[in-house]
Amino acid sequence: MVSRIASCIIALVLVLGIERPALAQASDYPVRPVHIVVPIAAGATNDIVARLLATRLAEALHQPFLIDNRPGGAQITGSDVVAHANADGYTLLFANTSILAIHASLFPRLPYDPRRDFDPVSIVAESPSVLVVLPSLPVNDLQGFIEYARAHPGKLNYGSPGSGSPFHLSMELFKKQTGTDLVHVPFNGNQYSLAALLGNQIQALFDNPPNVLPQIRAGKLRALAVSSPQRVAVLPEVPTLAEAGFKGAEAQSFFAIVTPHGTPAPIVAKLNAALLLALKQPEVHQRLLDLGAIPLGNSPTEAATYIAAASALWARVVKDSGAQVDN
Repeated sequence: MVSRIASCIIALVLVLGIERPALAQASDYPVRPVHIVVPIAAGATNDIVARLLATRLAEALHQPFLIDNRPGGAQITGSDVVAHANADGYTLLFANTSILAIHASLFPRLPYDPRRDFDPVSIVAESPSVLVVLPSLPVNDLQGFIEYARAHPGKLNYGSPGSGSPFHLSMELFKKQTGTDLVHVPFNGNQYSLAALLGNQIQALFDNPPNVLPQIRAGKLRALAVSSPQRVAVLPEVPTLAEAGFKGAEAQSFFAIVTPHGTPAPIVAKLNAALLLALKQPEVHQRLLDLGAIPLGNSPTEAATYIAAASALWARVVKDSGAQVDN
C-alpha cells in the first residue's frame, strides 16, 4: 500500500514537473521577437499576406513578429529551417499548398517530413486560381474552350510556374475531369508563364487572380472560370468550374501558419487565438479578398484535418499526372 502511494506521488511530481514549465511558457509567451519564415521572395502574394498578419500578431501579443524571407530550393530551403528549429514558438513557417500538401508526393527526397515535422496553428486562407486564355482564341466561355480543346487534342499549350506547382497540377486535374489533351509548358515562375501567354507562346494557364486581374480588365486576357467552390470577390462575373458543369475539377491553394513539431500546445493555442482575432478584423478580411483569397481561420485540429485531405487530393493528382521533381 505504501509502495503504491509512493508511486502515485512520484508520478504526480513528474507530471507537474513537465506541465508547469509548459504552462509558464505559454503564460509568458512571447518574451522576445518571433520570426516568421517565408520561403519565397519578398513581394509575392505569400509574403504580402504574411506581413499583413505579422503586424496584427505583433499588436495582439506585444512582441515583434519579424518576416524572414528564405527563397530558393522550391521553398524547401526555408521550410527546412523551421522543421529543424527549436519547438518553442519563436520560429514559425508561413506555409502553403506546395509545402504541406504536394511536396511529399512530388519529391523523392526531402530533408524533413511535411506530415510529421510541422504542427499547424491555422489555415489562414484559401487561394483559388482562375483559368485564363487569349481573347484571340475562338472561345467565349469554359464550355467553348473545352469543346475547342477536344477538337484539337495536343494542339493547345498551357503554362505553369513549374512542374508540380499547384497551377500545373490544377490544369492536370482539369484535363482529367474534362477529357481534354493540353500540352504542359513549364516556366521558372508565374511572371514568365504569364509573359508567354501574353506573347502567344501558349494559349492558357491557371494563375492567382491578382496576377492576371490587370490583363483581364484591360481585355488582354479572358477569364473562363475560377477553381473555388464559390465565386471570387474580385471577379464576381466569372463562374466557378462547378457552375460551368464540371464539379470535381475544383482545386485551390491555401496558406497556413505552422510551427516545428513538438511546440507546446498552450503556445500553439495562444498563437491560434491571436491569428483568428486578426482574421476577423475588417481591414484584414478585406485585404485578403482584394488579393483574391478567401479568409478562413480554424483550430489546429481542424487545420490538421484540412491539410490531410488536401494532401490526399494532391497525391492523387501528382500520381495521375506523372509529375516528379528530382532533388
